[in-house]
Amino acid sequence: MEQQQKKSPGRQSFSFDRGVYVSGMASVAGKLESEGPLGAYFDIIGKDDMFGGKTWEEAESNMQLEAAKHAIGDANLSPDKIRYMAGGDLLGQLIATTFGVEKLSIPLLGLYGACSTMGESLLAGAVLVDGEYTNHALTITSSHFAGAEKQFRFPLAYGNQRPMAATWTVTGSGAVVLSSTKGKYNVRLSGATMGRVIDYGIKDSMNMGACMAPAACDTISCHLDDFHLQPDYYDRIVTGDLGVVGKEILLALLQEKGFDITAQHMDCGIEIFDAARQKTDAGGSGCGCSAITLTGYLLKKISEGVFQRVLFVPTGALLSTVSFNEGNSVPGIAHAVVFEYCGK
Repeated sequence: MEQQQKKSPGRQSFSFDRGVYVSGMASVAGKLESEGPLGAYFDIIGKDDMFGGKTWEEAESNMQLEAAKHAIGDANLSPDKIRYMAGGDLLGQLIATTFGVEKLSIPLLGLYGACSTMGESLLAGAVLVDGEYTNHALTITSSHFAGAEKQFRFPLAYGNQRPMAATWTVTGSGAVVLSSTKGKYNVRLSGATMGRVIDYGIKDSMNMGACMAPAACDTISCHLDDFHLQPDYYDRIVTGDLGVVGKEILLALLQEKGFDITAQHMDCGIEIFDAARQKTDAGGSGCGCSAITLTGYLLKKISEGVFQRVLFVPTGALLSTVSFNEGNSVPGIAHAVVFEYCGK
């Protein structure tokens, strides 16, 4: 029981004490994303958003395969050395992932956490490494603007007008190799908090920030309580894609719980685009939003020692075309992962 409490502190959290390290990573970004404030940090930029595919879905699969291969190579490994991988995407039946990584022949845990999937995959991969089931696990996700619009909203040819609260699905794929031994990066994944489904009854599918902010609040406050921390323990508390609307709601909800994260908070959806210049409404969204911000920017800054501790909290809106068309509300979920600088 004592060991269980040590590894599972509080109500929803994990402590990884074996040693789970970032040994390889990759960020693959679309053209619009490469033109944003973080464009210089991404590893691979597509010449166009088709990425050599004939359809939007094939384009996303190609992005995932490219990210996976690059991350594995970055860890100085070959695919046969990766015992397990965990990942997913936004498309029905995870077709971007399954068609994308099929050629790698790595055992796959297909995960769906909507836009929180990068956090979910990192959590699953860390459990496998910390539990000594493998020395190397690949975690991955992706999203594609055109594919997401086609599935969840309107095909691009429809030309619908977007409300100001809407977010712009990021075209990108991020991958991280987690290993039991430290490689060239100075980053350790030391803990995590698994999120709950939180539903405030919001039915506006074009306002994802409002749908996801309550879940982000629940996970962040639970994480701080479980580990007996205050927000200033972290250099950054990074949400996935709340955008400008969701950020305001999150800060207010956390203040009601006695936590002020204003000084530490950063949102990937706000950082990835220059909203005024690029006309991306309330910011970025999609699985790829937090994934390429993490792999392109955040992990590199942690490895350099710029940030000592980062709480990474990807956020997801758990809707489908079926649930929305049947009049259901849009629940949210968020998973938190702790990254720490572990020295040179």
